[in-house]
Amino acid sequence: MAQRHIGFVSTRLAGTDGVSLESAKWSRILEQAGHTCFYLAGELDRPPERCYVVPEAHFKHPLIQRLNADLFDNIYRSPSTSETVSALRRRLKQQLRDFVERFRIELLVVENALSLPMNVPLGLALTEFITETRIPAIAHHHDFYWERSRYALNAAEDYLKAAFPPAMSFLHHVVINSYAAEQVALRTGMRSTLIPNVMPFETPPPPPDEVSASLRAELGIGAGEVLLLQPTRIVPRKRIERAIELARKLERPCCLLITHSSGDEGDAYRRYLAEYAELLGVKVLFAAERFNHVRGTTADGRRIFSLADAYHAADLVTYPSTLEGFGNAFLEAIYYRKPLFMSRYEIFKIDIQPKGFQVLAFDDFIDDRTVAAVRELLDHPEQVQAMVETNYELGRRHFSFEVLRRRLCPLVTQSCEAGSCQL
Repeated sequence: MAQRHIGFVSTRLAGTDGVSLESAKWSRILEQAGHTCFYLAGELDRPPERCYVVPEAHFKHPLIQRLNADLFDNIYRSPSTSETVSALRRRLKQQLRDFVERFRIELLVVENALSLPMNVPLGLALTEFITETRIPAIAHHHDFYWERSRYALNAAEDYLKAAFPPAMSFLHHVVINSYAAEQVALRTGMRSTLIPNVMPFETPPPPPDEVSASLRAELGIGAGEVLLLQPTRIVPRKRIERAIELARKLERPCCLLITHSSGDEGDAYRRYLAEYAELLGVKVLFAAERFNHVRGTTADGRRIFSLADAYHAADLVTYPSTLEGFGNAFLEAIYYRKPLFMSRYEIFKIDIQPKGFQVLAFDDFIDDRTVAAVRELLDHPEQVQAMVETNYELGRRHFSFEVLRRRLCPLVTQSCEAGSCQL
């Protein structure tokens, strides 16, 4: 197999969000196959010598945020917004050209920037650049705008149809669940390849060490408290209030640890959760500043724990989402051998549950039977052990790095052999 220079493009490739974590797994597999990966985004935590930072590519850039307010808060947009989108599209397209030329990129992998319109000018720039150059490209779609209520009201229908995702026969579309594949075909007429999210089940995680053992004490979690881990962003579709309700209903000392921030959707939901927890008398730790995908130190010298440390310390993982593109937290809990309390969100029911995973699941609300099942599990470690070992073996079979390698590497070869870049 020929060794290629592969360029990953997104709004952000940094931190603990699902897109950043999954793209890192893709680049790891591709590097192991002999390719060299480079990165363009508004924020990056990859090797600096392979990075090309473009501030306007970030969804948090002030200009992009102003555009989004006009594009997705009304059914009308101003002429100045259209002009600004056009100007930014041209600027970003030139940055893409410079990125490809600087690193001699032979294949682009676009991470969610052609499915979720968090940065409309970037999506348009990518669509035009790929069309004009015919550079081989794979669009890795994690979420789509039609899945998010925040995009239901918009003044950007022309942009959405043009680039989210674009209906180009020479662009390879990759989705992470079967429902997304159906929707892409229905809405664009394009075929897509299904590649699920994965974890390195072939290599079990290292055992807890003194750092992970110090997590409870450093964060003020009592030795006798049940540690419920909510390893997701703080956004309404995660339905974290259900985890707070579980902590209250268990009627024993509990602490709910939330490891991520609110991200791009504001702090109103976080404030609601804090007030709700106070009302129910539940201890909740909003600790995003103390967690990253790797360990480190804050500016004031406090320890930054890894997500692995959080999983090692947890007694139970809570995952009560109403909607997920796949379910990174689900796979992480399985990988770190932790029991799961979760909702039966649609993709779980369609793509995951039929494989036989054992979880404590509910649908719309938490009834007494569900609470009793959680108590029973927490009181019987031998049941937990049997459950998590069964789940780990299923994860190895269906969602391992080997599964990703078998599906991704041939797609890269096919894409590169089918296209030719005209720069």
